[in-house]
Amino acid sequence: MKKKAVVVFSGGQDSTTCLIHALPLYDEVHCITFDYGQRHRAEIDAAQQLSKQLGATVHKVLDASLLNELAISSLTRDNIPVPTVNSSGESLPSTFVPGRNILFLTLASIYAYQVQAECVITGVCETDFSGYPDCRDEFVKALNKALELGMDYQLRLETPLMWLNKAQTWALADYHHQLELIRQQTLTCYNGVLGSGCGDCDACNLRAKGLNEYLGNKAAVMEALKGKLNLQ
Repeated sequence: MKKKAVVVFSGGQDSTTCLIHALPLYDEVHCITFDYGQRHRAEIDAAQQLSKQLGATVHKVLDASLLNELAISSLTRDNIPVPTVNSSGESLPSTFVPGRNILFLTLASIYAYQVQAECVITGVCETDFSGYPDCRDEFVKALNKALELGMDYQLRLETPLMWLNKAQTWALADYHHQLELIRQQTLTCYNGVLGSGCGDCDACNLRAKGLNEYLGNKAAVMEALKGKLNLQ
């Protein structure tokens, strides 16, 4: 039986790194991108280009526009400014989209059930994150249990980046010889600017800080990464 995985795929740094990491491990890798009327819709184009370029088995863009109607966030409303580096400090940033990972992981798991995939992979991370409650390991484990019970199907929600910092996530891309692809072709910026982004939003700041840390101390960061993921 073929080993199959489903990647929740936004075309950003984290989900693209997850895709790159998954491709050698599975016979089929299916990518699922959600169109929820997000502010930076260019990410959908980036996701389509990257999934094709990297050789994903299937790439589906699913309509999740209902989320836009329900969730008020600076990523779903143009009239709410995205936080800049200097404006950070909120307990829960305006970029938090309530229920997003609950919905996305549930829908991706239903798809995994249909194609008989053994896991759903997501790039959420508790080490370098913006305080989003639905990126925590505790949440993912709880949802995983609920999904298995609700579908009567053995399924893993995998989070390969959960305990990596941003420098180690860059190292993982470099481990797979795709550092420049991640650097130039992914879209992480809250303002929808490809590659290095706008340079002003929180997402760009976190991305740049991690890259500089990795490039400044490659050997040590790579060694730490290998220890965390048991890489050779």
